Amino acid sequence: MLAACFLGPYGENDTLLEKLVVEFLRDHVHWRRNFHPEDPPAIPTSAAQHPQYQAFEARMRRELHQLSAALKQSVPFHSPRYIGHMASDLLLPGLAAQILTLPYNPNNVSEDAAPITVQLEVQVGLQLARMLGFVSDPSRPDCALGHLTSGGTLANYQALRLALALKAFPVAMLAAGVPDIDLPGDVSQAFNLAPSSAIELLERWRHWLSRQNKPDHQHWRTRVNAQRIEHLGMVSFFARHRDLRPPCVLAPITAHYSWSKGLKLIGLGREQLRLLPVNGMRLDPAALQEALERCECDGQPVLMTVAVLGSTEYGTIDPIDEVVVARERSSKHGLGFSVHVDAAWGGYLATLFRQRDGGLRPLQEIQQEYRDFPRPEVHAAFSALSQVDSVTIDPHKLGYLPYGTGAFICRDHRAVELLSEHADYVFREGGPDDYMTRYRQLGQFVPEGSKSGAAAAAVYVTHRVLPLDHAHFGLMPRQTVLAAEAFLVRAQRFAEEMATTIKACVPFHPDSNLVCLALNPSGNDDIARANSFVRNLHDQLRCDPQQPLQIKQFFASITTLQRTMIGDVEMHRILENLGVDPATMTDDTDADRLVILRHTLMNPYLLDHENGISYIDHYFDYLTLHLRQSTWLQHAE
Repeated sequence: MLAACFLGPYGENDTLLEKLVVEFLRDHVHWRRNFHPEDPPAIPTSAAQHPQYQAFEARMRRELHQLSAALKQSVPFHSPRYIGHMASDLLLPGLAAQILTLPYNPNNVSEDAAPITVQLEVQVGLQLARMLGFVSDPSRPDCALGHLTSGGTLANYQALRLALALKAFPVAMLAAGVPDIDLPGDVSQAFNLAPSSAIELLERWRHWLSRQNKPDHQHWRTRVNAQRIEHLGMVSFFARHRDLRPPCVLAPITAHYSWSKGLKLIGLGREQLRLLPVNGMRLDPAALQEALERCECDGQPVLMTVAVLGSTEYGTIDPIDEVVVARERSSKHGLGFSVHVDAAWGGYLATLFRQRDGGLRPLQEIQQEYRDFPRPEVHAAFSALSQVDSVTIDPHKLGYLPYGTGAFICRDHRAVELLSEHADYVFREGGPDDYMTRYRQLGQFVPEGSKSGAAAAAVYVTHRVLPLDHAHFGLMPRQTVLAAEAFLVRAQRFAEEMATTIKACVPFHPDSNLVCLALNPSGNDDIARANSFVRNLHDQLRCDPQQPLQIKQFFASITTLQRTMIGDVEMHRILENLGVDPATMTDDTDADRLVILRHTLMNPYLLDHENGISYIDHYFDYLTLHLRQSTWLQHAE
C-alpha cells in the first residue's frame, strides 16, 4: 500500500496523479457547464484568436515558466536525501483532494460559503479526536471538537483563548449575581475552578437560561456577557477584581516560541510564561509540581500547563501522564488549570498506539515491531492523551499534507461556546441545536474570518483513505521510527569508526523520529572551535540558492544546546563525551551554547527495501568521506 501513497522520490506515480488531476478537472468543467446549460458561454470561442488574448497567454506562460524554473531551486523535501526540517513528500490522496477542491474555492467560515467542506472540516476534527482517544460521537454531550488552522502556532493561540474564556467565565457568573445556580463562594474560587467544573457551570447556565421567559433570558444573558473578560478586556476585568492576579502559563523550556507570541497576542504578556526545567529534554515532573505548589502558596492562578509531544528541536516527548496527575492533585487544592498538549510534531505518532477499533494498543504488542520503541514512559504519555483538555496537531507535518493545515482539538466541545462571535451577514440564528448544525457556522468559533475549504478536503480524504490507526496511517510513522532506530545504530558505528578523527554522540535518546548528532574534532577542547566546525559542516548540508541543487548530497539542519535549557549536569555530560572542556563555555558569541546537527527522519523511503538501499548508511558514508577530506580538519591537525 505504501507504494501508492506518494508521488515518489523519482516521480514514480506521475501517471496516477496526472490521471486524477485531469479526471477531476474535467469533472469540474462539466459541473460548470451543467449548472445552467441554458446560459450561453460568456467567453466566445473566437477569443483565443484575438491578439490581446494571445498576448495575455504569452505573458502568463512566460511568468509560469520562469516560476517553474525558479522553483527547481526549492528544497527537495520529496527525497530521502532530505533529512533537515519537518517536511517531506505529500500524500497523494490529500494532494489530489486539494487540487480537486481548489477550483470550487470554498471558504470554511460557514456553510453559506462552503456547504460541503465545512462539514468535512468538522469531521476531520472528529477523526483526530478519535486518534487521541477523545469522545468522537457527536450524539454524546461531551463530544470533542476540532478544526483546522493555518498551523500549529494559531492552534496554540486558540488553546490560550479557550482556556482563558473558560477560566474567567465563572467569575462573570458570580459578578452578574445569577440566581438559582450553585456558584463558587468567591471570585478566587471561581477563577481557579478546574476546566471540567467550569464546563459543568456553563451547562447549568445554559439550561437555566433556556427556562427563562424571553425578557429575562435577554436580561441575564446581557448581564453576564457584560462581566465577561471577552467584553471587558484584560485591564477592566482585573481592575474590577483586584483580588485576582493575571494567570500564568507553565511550559517546559523546550516549548515552541509560539507560546511567547500567543501570550503577547491575548494581552497577558510574555511575563506570564513560566518556563520549567527539563530532564533529558523532557519536562521535569518534580519541577512542575514545585512550580504548582509555589503558585498555590503565592495565590498565583495558573491558566494552563503545556506539555510537548515531540519537541520541535529534539523530538522528545513530555510525561503527559504526570502532567495530568499534577492537574488532578492541584485541582483538589483549589488550583484548577487546563492541560494542553502541543503535538504539532508528534501528534500523528498516536496512530501507532491505536487499534482499528480506536482502542489503545498494549505496550508489549507495539514493542514487538521495533528495536526499543516505545519506551514505557512514551507509551504512558500517549495513553494519557485522552485525559488532556486540548491538543495541537499539524497535519502538514507528520500528516504529509500541504501547508496550511494545522489543527486544534478540544476534549469537550461545550466549552467552545464561550468563543462564539456572531455576525448577522454570515451566521444564522435558530435551527436545531445538534452538533453538526452548530459547527457548520464554524467561523463563529475560530480565529480566522476566512479559511480554505480545499485544505479541509485534503485532510478529510486522506484520513478516509488511510484511517488513523496502526494498520493504515500508522504504516508511515512506523517506517520513520524504524529509520530513527537504524540511525541510532549507524551513529554508534560512525562514532567508533571515526574516533581518532571525530568525537560523536547522540546527546539525547530520541522518543520519536527526530535525532540529533553532536560532533567535535578529536583533540579539540574548545566549544567555539567545535561550533565553528559544525557550522562549516552544515554549510555542506543546507540548501543554498546560489548553487545548483544537485551538487548537494544530503540536507540536514542544525540547532543548539544551551546550558540554561538543559542544566549544568546534562551539558557537562555531553561536552565530556565530545572531549570539550566545559570551562570554555562563556558568554561570548558562539561559546555560550553547543551547535549540533538535527535530522528529521520522516521520509518513509529512508530504508528503501525495494532496492536494498539505506539512505541512512549513505548519509554516514558521505559524512565519513567528507570529514576525512575536510580541509578544516586537516588545518586543525
